[in-house]
Amino acid sequence: MNSAIKTPVYRILDSHSLVSLLDGLDAVRPQLGGRMEEWNVREVGDGNLNQVFIVEGPTGSVCVKQALPYVRAAGPSWPMPPERAFFERSYYQWVAPHVGAAVPRVHHYDPELFCIVMERLSPHIILRQGLIAGRRYPLVARDVGAFIARACFFTSDFGLPLERKMRGVAQFAGNTPLMRITVDLVFADPYVASPRNRHTSPQLDEIVADLRRDGPLKVAACRFGRKFLNEPQALLHGDLHSGSVMVTAEDSRVIDPEFAFFGPIGFDLGAFLGNLLLSWYSQPGHATAGDDRCAHQAWILDQADAFWQAFRETFLALWNSGAAAGDAFPPALFGAGEEAAALEAARSAFVDEMFADMLGYAACKMIRRILGFAHVLDFDGIADAGRRAQCESGALAMARLLLTQPRQFSAMRDVLDAVPRQAR
Repeated sequence: MNSAIKTPVYRILDSHSLVSLLDGLDAVRPQLGGRMEEWNVREVGDGNLNQVFIVEGPTGSVCVKQALPYVRAAGPSWPMPPERAFFERSYYQWVAPHVGAAVPRVHHYDPELFCIVMERLSPHIILRQGLIAGRRYPLVARDVGAFIARACFFTSDFGLPLERKMRGVAQFAGNTPLMRITVDLVFADPYVASPRNRHTSPQLDEIVADLRRDGPLKVAACRFGRKFLNEPQALLHGDLHSGSVMVTAEDSRVIDPEFAFFGPIGFDLGAFLGNLLLSWYSQPGHATAGDDRCAHQAWILDQADAFWQAFRETFLALWNSGAAAGDAFPPALFGAGEEAAALEAARSAFVDEMFADMLGYAACKMIRRILGFAHVLDFDGIADAGRRAQCESGALAMARLLLTQPRQFSAMRDVLDAVPRQAR
């Protein structure tokens, strides 16, 4: 962990200092070509935490991401250690052997400036932007489902021996500042009157007040918060929403794993599913005279189903293969016949547990994006406050249903059948 220790060398990069840094990196200069005077730098970061640069040269380009010593969306008043860049780089190192090109290639990591020089993804765009624009990506749901299955399986007790798994848990336990953000902003703040919260007011005031008086809802959210804290099942991305996926029609890439930690697999699943549902509910707010977005909504629900099926199929296939090299359910314990049947039943039960976790975490993520600190452009991009509130109220109703009536949802079809019944 010495490489994650902040040193006095740290400084916030600008266009000039970044070019000088890259010019001194033998692994990066060939990616750009030409001389440093010919390189063009653009700051393109639009997230809540970091600054991101695109550097273009005569023959190529790279992306550079630097962790700031504070939360970018709040400024220096909210300090945040830049060591999160170390954990982002470490996540890529852990999962890249198992997910291949689904994550960007890292060219260089600077442990003093806490910046990562990586492959520039082009012509990819952020999935969230594409969904808002009404575009369809035929591979993304299955790609992300398979990605989570592979990344989580191979970093879990199914894919790793005890010693390697515990080294990982110990390494990523150092990412507590970002885990604290999740604990506060996902499982606590949205359910009380916090100064960091905001919502569409006055349109949602009554709904918000009622939600914050809902004891069973709060208990359910706290139960998933406890699981977040106590179940290090696998190495998670930690913030895998539609803004953390870049896409083309043929390719899907997962980015921004600075929240990485060992936790319940359903948390990553729920983050992505919850954002698909948020996109569904936001679509009427982006409708035009020529496109009521109904067809796009139907496509989004199809993607939610494809996402879960891809995860389930991939995870079970890995568990049934020789990839199961960990200490959980060692294959040598089970013979044929009744023993094999018992193992198969255990596998199905575990997948069912992950499904239930996914729905709970999806609901928590939906609520925090409407009532908490960090919102999503899906809703914030709807200029008419009345229309925006109508879309948000439907999403909140669905989230409350998922959290307080979980027995209604034993399969993805149950979830998808419930979605159109919510207010639009």
